[in-house]
Amino acid sequence: MQFAYRKALMGAASLVIVSGFTASAQAQDQDWTGFYAGGHVGGMPQLDEDDETLLFDTDLNGEYGDTVRTMAGDDAFSPGFCGGGALGATPGAGCDEDEFGVEAGVRLGYDRQFGPIVIGGLVEGSAVSIEDSVTGYSTTPASYTATRDLDYLAAVRLRAGYAFGPNLAYATGGYAWGKLDQKFVTSNGANSFAQNDVDDADGWQLGGGVERKVADNLSIGLEYLYTRLEPDAYNVRVGQGSAPDTNPFLLVNEAGTDLTRSNEDFDVQSVRLTAAYRF
Repeated sequence: MQFAYRKALMGAASLVIVSGFTASAQAQDQDWTGFYAGGHVGGMPQLDEDDETLLFDTDLNGEYGDTVRTMAGDDAFSPGFCGGGALGATPGAGCDEDEFGVEAGVRLGYDRQFGPIVIGGLVEGSAVSIEDSVTGYSTTPASYTATRDLDYLAAVRLRAGYAFGPNLAYATGGYAWGKLDQKFVTSNGANSFAQNDVDDADGWQLGGGVERKVADNLSIGLEYLYTRLEPDAYNVRVGQGSAPDTNPFLLVNEAGTDLTRSNEDFDVQSVRLTAAYRF
């Protein structure tokens, strides 16, 4: 399904760009100065984070990197970790990889042209569907999965470009904000699990693209963006619940153990088709 979506997106991008470049009315230079309103749709390929793990703070001193150990002194998480959602309580059941995301949004901006140089800025908002999960497996056996879904993305960016004929090639970058939904699920039914509430994140975007005038007031284009969101620290407190005092999460501190993701940043890529009406 991911391959089919990517193929469809690439096909649509090729069709839009080719149709724009064959528009006979675009033989002369264009003026890019003015306000514009438009939208975008696109795909969000997942970045490879297979090396992500869960980190533990067994003595609750705020420093992660401790090893959760059994009564015998063995590593309670020796079965390992995976960069996705657990399909069962053991690694042998498999790990569901994060899916290819999608987005759609609107934007409002202004450009000013100085010779072939175009300087401008824009604000935009997007509805997004993409998730990022990491799973740890304990010797119990049990699985522990932390998942974050990105639901909305907003940005304020500057952009600078070079106009040639009916075309504008540009670089862009600026501030980004995302609305997150953090979730934690486990097959461990003995311990208690309490997570803190982290539902938004600030960050930045950097990318570039190309636009082409296909009518006096209409432009279409293709854009790539790299977004890094930096949410506040997310953690889960593993408490006693119905577990005995010999439970690995309780051996160092009877209050329990904190766990968090090894990578707090949420990095996503976007490949978009854009369209704008210029006033």
